[in-house]
Amino acid sequence: MIDVVLPCLDEAAALPWVLGRMPDGYRAIVVDNGSTDGSADVAAAHGAEVVHEPRRGFGSACHSGLLAATADIVCFMDADASLDPVELPEVVDLLAGADLVLGRRRPVTRRAWPPHARIGNALVARRFGLRDIGPMRAVRRERLLELDLTDRRSGYPLEMVLRAVRRGWRVAETDVTYRPRTGRSKITGTVRGTVQAVRDMRRVLEMP
Repeated sequence: MIDVVLPCLDEAAALPWVLGRMPDGYRAIVVDNGSTDGSADVAAAHGAEVVHEPRRGFGSACHSGLLAATADIVCFMDADASLDPVELPEVVDLLAGADLVLGRRRPVTRRAWPPHARIGNALVARRFGLRDIGPMRAVRRERLLELDLTDRRSGYPLEMVLRAVRRGWRVAETDVTYRPRTGRSKITGTVRGTVQAVRDMRRVLEMP
């Protein structure tokens, strides 16, 4: 069994598609981060384990899911239907020769990945010799816990890569399809969200 952590904030419209495409042998752990649209009930109705994380923040939801996971291998991906769970096995397979595997996003349309988000991501990824700080990823649970990640906002994915690289981990990338998300993004969909994400990532990059 492989656990898949899906941080979730008001994704009731996207969850049925996402959970319906979860591969056999992959257990969905939906971490509800204060949804008001019934996301937790939708997730439970579609067979996911639901974890409630009252502390707001993408990192809070991700880390709560990590602590709830029990499988040796843990995957992370967004719950907004921008990523297809069917592609998870291709990401996991690369763990045979890597310590952390990132799904490198390949957008199907320009609308899937706004230019300002794409450019900012590319600039940060380049610092680590990567092409994307991908939101679909796979890692061994015990090794990730050893990284002792501390960010609980949108800098969590970046901190994972930063600490992994500093520890000398082998980081691999593989292409995954990236679609327009269902609903509006809480980060790149608003000016406030984008500004906060930039602040979070800057704080992570300044970590000693």
